[in-house]
Amino acid sequence: MKIAGLDIGTTGCKCTVFDENGKYLDKAYRDYPVKRTVGGHEIDISAVMDGVYASIREMAEKYPDIAGIGVTSFGETFVCVDETGEPLHPAMLYTDPRGKEECRELVEKLGEREIANITGLRPHEMYSISKIMWIKKNQPEVYSSARKIFLMEDYVVYHLTGNAQIDYSLATRTMAFDIRNLCWSREIFEAAGIDMGLMAKPVSTGTVAGTISLAAVQKTGLCGDTKVVSVSHDQVSAAVGAGAFDGSVAVDGAGTVECLTPVYDQIPDIDVMYQGYFSVVPYVIPGKYVAYAFSYTGGALMQWCTETLAKKEMELAKEQGISVNEYLEQAYASQKEEIPSGLLVLPHFAGAATPYMDTGSKGAVLGLTTATTTADIYRGCMEGVVYEMYLNMQALQGSGIRFEKIHATGGGAHSEEWMQMKADMLNVPMVALKTVDAGTVGSAMLTGIAIGLFHDLQDAAFHMVEEIKTYEPRPAMHEKYMRIYEKYQNVYQAVRPLM
Repeated sequence: MKIAGLDIGTTGCKCTVFDENGKYLDKAYRDYPVKRTVGGHEIDISAVMDGVYASIREMAEKYPDIAGIGVTSFGETFVCVDETGEPLHPAMLYTDPRGKEECRELVEKLGEREIANITGLRPHEMYSISKIMWIKKNQPEVYSSARKIFLMEDYVVYHLTGNAQIDYSLATRTMAFDIRNLCWSREIFEAAGIDMGLMAKPVSTGTVAGTISLAAVQKTGLCGDTKVVSVSHDQVSAAVGAGAFDGSVAVDGAGTVECLTPVYDQIPDIDVMYQGYFSVVPYVIPGKYVAYAFSYTGGALMQWCTETLAKKEMELAKEQGISVNEYLEQAYASQKEEIPSGLLVLPHFAGAATPYMDTGSKGAVLGLTTATTTADIYRGCMEGVVYEMYLNMQALQGSGIRFEKIHATGGGAHSEEWMQMKADMLNVPMVALKTVDAGTVGSAMLTGIAIGLFHDLQDAAFHMVEEIKTYEPRPAMHEKYMRIYEKYQNVYQAVRPLM
């Protein structure tokens, strides 16, 4: 018996297979294009489904005994479909600029605070409901023909099973879901002028949608009794895959985007969350919630630094058989005692996420001299990402956080230098996990529970979550970082008026 996790991303999807003991076996990946113009950012849902079918088929041909497949996806993006489930328009991504005026209209009717109190989200045009309003206003023929409105997880689940259901965590990304009563908000849909009956049925994270349909069997090669599970929004799946099940543990997703996900044992203080644009999301465990504190450039900033500034170092690293990241970390360590770089790097190279949500903000590197090396700048970029996370931690104070350690996943978790830096700067033990892709692991864990392979989350974590190393904070280094942080916390306010 095998279990699989299907992860739908903005540029590609992957199907990952595990055995009955939760051991990773294999994965298949397919990408698809994203169309970006001045007026819109769109994705062709038909191309997404082609990728889904192809990646599942590749795994099904190698592992014919897949008993369950869980579906997780990115958020916000939606599509209106006709009575056959076919898309009526290209789907708008969260970065699409359309919907700003509609969001303003919704705020004028209900007020920012009321929307945040209902949905756990500070109003922003990135969320689905504003863009659905835009469709109704500007493409009325599409809206009038719509029989369902799906986000990505429920769209894929529908095409695999014929059942229209969406899990609570993904439903929150619409800005139209009541996080307390765990249902669509009639108040918001009425204010938006959108038919609530078009939406999929909200269900608990990790709920079985049904067995795969005959049509999907033919397209995927899965056996007819394979169960399909509505898992979650990708960040919730990553928290599950990192083994964070109560408020004592937070998750650091050190991927392209740096995301800190604390767990709350009860609904957090909405006023605090509102101030920092933090999302409040129902978690897989009833009564618990998670929040997202993130920077658009985590690993992406490291990639920019190496590809733009470290071309020579790339060649030298290749000669030594190591990554350029390792080379630069070693170069910094060899030329200096263990001290902060002293640089102030504002990591807003793709705009500012929480607690600012300022897409117009730009990155900055301050403190350069003629003696500054590429390794210094690389180290400064690493520090900038962590300073931004510490800034988010400070903004979350008073919301109800109580975590005593952070479980780290993603590629950045394999950098010992970065992990120790995070422990020192955040002043919290950092636990590196074996898995790079916690989202896929979380999806498989919830699928395994849904089909009866694992008893519960603890049992699934026993089989699938493996800790590698714990990095303890060092008080002396924390004090050094905090002296620089006193300056860092003023950088955004200093740079923003100039850029």
